[in-house]
Amino acid sequence: MNFLRKIYLIRHGETSWTLSGQHTGKTDLPLTPKGEQDALLLGKRLKGHTFEKILTSPLKRAEHTCELAGLAKHVYRDPDLVEWNYGDYEGLTTQEIHKRSPNWTIFERGAPNGESLSDVSARANKILAKIHSIHGDIALFSHGHFLRILAARWLNLPAQEGKHLLLSACSLSILSYERQTPVLALWNDTSHLQS
Repeated sequence: MNFLRKIYLIRHGETSWTLSGQHTGKTDLPLTPKGEQDALLLGKRLKGHTFEKILTSPLKRAEHTCELAGLAKHVYRDPDLVEWNYGDYEGLTTQEIHKRSPNWTIFERGAPNGESLSDVSARANKILAKIHSIHGDIALFSHGHFLRILAARWLNLPAQEGKHLLLSACSLSILSYERQTPVLALWNDTSHLQS
């Protein structure tokens, strides 16, 4: 295992449901014009960086972010990188969900007729197993809740602890090591969007 490698986590750019606060799992929404512009700015930040492997969720908001960032030439689609399947709560805001289930949080109760926390955690563990033997840097284009769980699992924390890791649209985060200990080297950085 290469303890010098870094895993770049990129949350897709803004969509119309990002703005409205609707839970977006399998609904395949495009980026907004701002989401596209932000992805181009991300590309400027990553320009010249070499990745041994680039993986993306097959949903168009993640794929298009990858493309606009200039990394689509050598990308592989991986269905395990898709967002949480929100089931009955797909397209609803948290406020709308709380009318049905007042104390609901996705990290505590999962999604009825969708995925449980353990389902999503299992997918995150599969991604970590797939990239385990890669020696160089890796870029993963995915979604907010999924990447939060992936980071928690990287840190050997229960998946539920992802609830503490806020992740903004088109943000950059980096998983790495301090000696042999998995760490967050960078989290939820959006400084590239300030230009």
